[in-house]
Amino acid sequence: MTSDDILERRLLDRVRALGGPVAVAYSGGADSALVLAAAARALGPERVLAVTAVSESLADGELSRARHLTDDLGIVHLAPRTDELSQAGYRANGPDRCYFCKSEVLDTITALAHEHGFDLVATGTNADDAADPHRPGIRAGRERGIRTPLLDAALTKADVRRLSRHWSLPTWDKPATPCLASRVRHGIEVTSYRLARIDRAEKAVRALAAGAGVRGMRDLRVRDLGDLARIEVDPALVVRIAALPGIAEALTEAGFAGVSHRVEAFRSGRLNFEA
Repeated sequence: MTSDDILERRLLDRVRALGGPVAVAYSGGADSALVLAAAARALGPERVLAVTAVSESLADGELSRARHLTDDLGIVHLAPRTDELSQAGYRANGPDRCYFCKSEVLDTITALAHEHGFDLVATGTNADDAADPHRPGIRAGRERGIRTPLLDAALTKADVRRLSRHWSLPTWDKPATPCLASRVRHGIEVTSYRLARIDRAEKAVRALAAGAGVRGMRDLRVRDLGDLARIEVDPALVVRIAALPGIAEALTEAGFAGVSHRVEAFRSGRLNFEA
C-alpha cells in the first residue's frame, strides 16, 4: 500500500464514520474541496450537499470556480448570502474577527443544511489549522458541533495537496484564498467599501502583470493598512511588480486615492504578527 493509499483510507474511514449525509462548508479552496470529494466517494454524491457562503468578503470569481468541482462531482451546490458585516465584532476587526465571521457563516450553513435534511455539517479544517494560534474561527466550529474529517484523520496541508493530486482534483495546487477581510489591518473597521476596493485592486494588479507579460504570479494580496496599500507578491516578482507602469493609477481607480503604496514579498497571515 502506498503512502497515498494510506492517506486515502484514513480520510475515507473518517468520513464514513460520520454515519449520515453531510453538508460541507465549501469555500472552493483545497481543503474543503478534498472533504467534498471524499464525502462523494465515501457516501455517494446524493448524500452530500455543498454550501458556499457568499458575501462582500468573497473575492470575485471564487464562486464560479467553486461550482466547477461540484458540477464534476454531481453534488448539489447552494450559495446562500451571509451578512458578516452585521456583526459588530467582525466590523471591529480585532484579532478575533474570524470567530464572528465563522459564527455567522456556520449558523447560516447549518440552518440551510437542516432545511434540506442534512443534520451534519463538515468543514475543511486540517491539522495545521488546529495547531495555528491565529485561528479563532475554529472555536466557532467546535461550539456548533461542526465535523472536521481532515483534522480527525490528522491530515496536514501538505497531505491535503498530496491526496488531492492523487485524486486529480483541480484544487490540489490552488493557492490559499482567504476572505478579503484578512487583508485589512486589525483595528481598522471592516466595511463594504474597504472589501470592494481590495478586490478591485487585486484584479487590477493581476491585469497589469498579465499585460506586461509577467508570469508565475501565484500569491497576491493587497493589504489595506489605512494610510498605506501594501501589495504582496511572490518574492521573485517583487521588483517586476514594483516597476509596472500604471500601478499607482490602478490603485487610485480601485479606491485607494490618496493612499501611498509599496510592493513587498508575500507572507501568509502577516497581519496576525503586526500591530
